[in-house]
Amino acid sequence: MLQSIKNYSTEKILSLLLSMATSSSNENLARMTYLMELMAKKDYYRERIRWIRQLIRENHPSIEFPRRIIRDLHPNQRDKWISNLLVNHLLSGTNKRKAWADREGYYPPSTVVISPTMRCNLSCYGCYAGDYDKSLELSRDEIDSILTQMKEMGVYFAVISGGEPFFKEDIFDIFKKHSDMCFLVFTHGGLIDERMVQRLIEVGNVMPAFSLEGNELETDERRGPGHFQKVMHAMDLLREAGLSFCGSFTQTSRNTEIITSDQFIDMLVEKGCFAIWLFSYVPVGREPDMRLMPTPEQRDLMRRRTVDYRASKPMVFIDFWNDGPIISGCIAGGRKYFHINANGDIEPCVFCHFAVDNIRRTTLKDALRSPFFTKIREQQGEHENLLRPCMLIDHPEVGREIFHS
Repeated sequence: MLQSIKNYSTEKILSLLLSMATSSSNENLARMTYLMELMAKKDYYRERIRWIRQLIRENHPSIEFPRRIIRDLHPNQRDKWISNLLVNHLLSGTNKRKAWADREGYYPPSTVVISPTMRCNLSCYGCYAGDYDKSLELSRDEIDSILTQMKEMGVYFAVISGGEPFFKEDIFDIFKKHSDMCFLVFTHGGLIDERMVQRLIEVGNVMPAFSLEGNELETDERRGPGHFQKVMHAMDLLREAGLSFCGSFTQTSRNTEIITSDQFIDMLVEKGCFAIWLFSYVPVGREPDMRLMPTPEQRDLMRRRTVDYRASKPMVFIDFWNDGPIISGCIAGGRKYFHINANGDIEPCVFCHFAVDNIRRTTLKDALRSPFFTKIREQQGEHENLLRPCMLIDHPEVGREIFHS
């Protein structure tokens, strides 16, 4: 098979992948990995693709995730995720990012988090973004410029945060214009109705990530009465329409045992959740409370449970802190990502509300090679325990030294 298609163009390989995305059999999934391997130029990614192929042959439980993409998703979203995330970002984009690194002297990040608006109708205690002015907003042209600059670096995956992103009236125009990208949108879920579901089907390149604090009691206590059921309804609408979505949970000292329980995870599987994003509470933003920070024992419980679930549940689990050993520590400062807030400030991390550059005064390229971001990246390899990667809560002395300099 490899010999017959080794000279195929990216467009031809994409066409073949899309034509094959009608069968979720192990044999067909394995065939798709051979096509993916042809497009990868870095040995690391070829090795990872071969590793995935071996998991398919072993019928590993995690292979249910790509099966669900092929079997359960609306064709428009399925094809967009294959073309935009798999091909444009992970395969062709990797090659483009490598070429950028060879030319510019540093490797570009894998994604950028953009907060287009700080408008939100909730007042959650401890919200990391709660101290921003709610009137702040990026214009459509500014967001368009950010996304265009990202693609020049080979980055076709954008994370949209806030505020509540769906309060921005022209956000779907942006998704539509950049139809070759994929967007993960962190949302409280309260604005998703039947009309928005149809818009999500039309663009196909957006995956909502719903923020929850645990079950109904925990979620409504922080986000307001009735909010948990609004999110459950939104999940039902998306699942019935064949659209993918994620869950997003901030681990605190109060909810660790709940969000790591079989009951909670199985409920999300039943709802149709495709992935889970796990964060640790950071005492910044609105009314920071040190008592909400998880203990070392709770952080380790999260780590152990995540390892178990990755081997047994048909979802992807991304743990921002406990995945430090997998991704070699802190990813902020442009090493793997950075944040642009609704004022245009270019911050090293969504939890680090400090910036020296702004998109209205500089390019992303110049911000990435600034002394500030360069210093952060230089410090990231200084600590042996990668389960404690953060310069804010694990090594605050490092963050203070960088900011003071």
